[in-house]
Amino acid sequence: MRRKTLYVLFLLFFSMMYGRPAFFITDSDLNDKVFKEKETGTKMVTVLSEDEVKNFIEIPYLGKSFIGFREAIAFKESRGNYNMVNSLGYVGKYQFGKTALKHFKINDTQKFLNDPVLQEKAFIALCSVNKWILRKEIKQWVGKKVNGIEVTESGILAAAHLGGAGNVKKYLRSRGSNNFKDAYGTSIYVYMKKFAGYDTSNIETIRKPVI
Repeated sequence: MRRKTLYVLFLLFFSMMYGRPAFFITDSDLNDKVFKEKETGTKMVTVLSEDEVKNFIEIPYLGKSFIGFREAIAFKESRGNYNMVNSLGYVGKYQFGKTALKHFKINDTQKFLNDPVLQEKAFIALCSVNKWILRKEIKQWVGKKVNGIEVTESGILAAAHLGGAGNVKKYLRSRGSNNFKDAYGTSIYVYMKKFAGYDTSNIETIRKPVI
């Protein structure tokens, strides 16, 4: 059991460092068994079922800390892939659109894709801007329930990342009836629920952050 735990920790570390899973094989390959060891030459590789991958990867690596929040958002947006470009042209680990990039004076999309440090800085800067725009809503709504979900600061910031601060304001002011959905059908409600309760207190409230 201890060896399997160490293997899992290694897989998580690899996926965090390189933005993709390591040695993952689906249930169809494993006949629905959770753990198996396969011998490849002289090396032993521990593989995880699809359900185990979801359990170990989709749950934030660092609990409810800010890093846990950041990595949970990243996994939802791109599976943590810095080089991801989706069908609508959103780019990077956190799936930035061109408008958001221009806001931070980032005009070279390819350079942005190739620069993980810049992507991390841009994410924090966007959180800071959204926290400033939504400062009144955070003060007014945190701790209250909308659509049966307790409103938290991290939920608000995550929802703003999905649909923009303006749509979060509309959602809260309408008490959840104005529920924006993105092009793939993911709603403000989903992000408010999924990313509730993380510690985002260290995100500064800055109107014009500089990267």
